[in-house]
Amino acid sequence: MLKESYLKTSLALLERVYLENQSTIETLGPKIAKSVAEGGVIHTFGSGHSEIIGREMVGRAGGLVCVSAILDTTGGFVENLHGYGRKMAERYDRNHGLNAGEFIIVISNSGKNCSPIEIAEYAKEKGLTVIAITSLSMSRKVATTHPTGEKLYEIADYTLDNCGTTGDAIVELPGRNQSGGPTSTLAGALLINLLQMEVLDNLIKNGDPTPLLISQNTEGGMEANLELARSYKGRLSKPL
Repeated sequence: MLKESYLKTSLALLERVYLENQSTIETLGPKIAKSVAEGGVIHTFGSGHSEIIGREMVGRAGGLVCVSAILDTTGGFVENLHGYGRKMAERYDRNHGLNAGEFIIVISNSGKNCSPIEIAEYAKEKGLTVIAITSLSMSRKVATTHPTGEKLYEIADYTLDNCGTTGDAIVELPGRNQSGGPTSTLAGALLINLLQMEVLDNLIKNGDPTPLLISQNTEGGMEANLELARSYKGRLSKPL
């Protein structure tokens, strides 16, 4: 019974995510495609569980090669230590480069924690366009932990709403004051891939190359991917 409720509610939510974010994705598509065509890298960051969504774009078959993730080695344990996010961004910048004109996708379901906010701030200072993936419903209700009083969606240039509820879980357990069944990962992965599809659509329209990785488990896959990655040497967090 619970699994059926989760499936039905999740499918309805994903349809809503698509419809409510369609205009923003269509606005971003040609802008990111232009950056990609000029050799730019798309950067991602997600703290804690949100890192899963950031990794969804990185080094995988069917995805763009030019994607690199800022990774928190603490797994989000100190995501509310003021200044830590900026230090992560600075170190990543030294190693891989956060270049003006590029794009960064920062994922935080609540949008209230220091690390994603500070990485978004640093990226904007460097001249990148910041795209937030967050739950606007939740973020508008909770208090930020950042000293500025700002939340991620207030800093970002563009926001993609995962349409999640406060607390993320969508299925109420009968007879208990509890809910299960989170949706932020499902919705975040959908948004990431919808955005990639829109970028690819624009690259095709413009007659530009579509630098897609293919499965290394197919014949010649690894060799093709290595050749594709040559022009991004030193810029990718997951080298091929």
